[in-house]
Amino acid sequence: MSETASLDIRKDVFVTNLLGKVPSEHRESFTDAQLQALKVALGARTWGAHAVDIRGTLRIWRWRYYYVFLAGRNLRTLTGREETVYRVAEVAFLIGFLMFSTVLGIIALYLLKSILGIDLIEGYSFGVWDWFKNDIMWK
Repeated sequence: MSETASLDIRKDVFVTNLLGKVPSEHRESFTDAQLQALKVALGARTWGAHAVDIRGTLRIWRWRYYYVFLAGRNLRTLTGREETVYRVAEVAFLIGFLMFSTVLGIIALYLLKSILGIDLIEGYSFGVWDWFKNDIMWK
């Protein structure tokens, strides 16, 4: 391997991080071919940065347990089944949000009507204004 390739592999971000974790007396003992092989073997596990990446170990009694909590955007392509589930969930969320917003809007308009003293049906009330006035506003 040429000297330029040797410098290139040792300047690689993965190799630099890997060598940073190796004791100093062993860092220079790796050949470029070994570093390249380590990069190929272990570098495939660097999937990318996650928005949340919490890793640690817990020592309980004689054993050590590890935990990993990862969260981030899914950049993988979805399978056909996953795509279908995603679309159904998206439509269900949209319908639920629209229904909630509609009900909230109707209640807000009804309360506004009641505040202004407008009676749509003379002598009849749904009781929403009385509930709002007595239980929410004046507590």
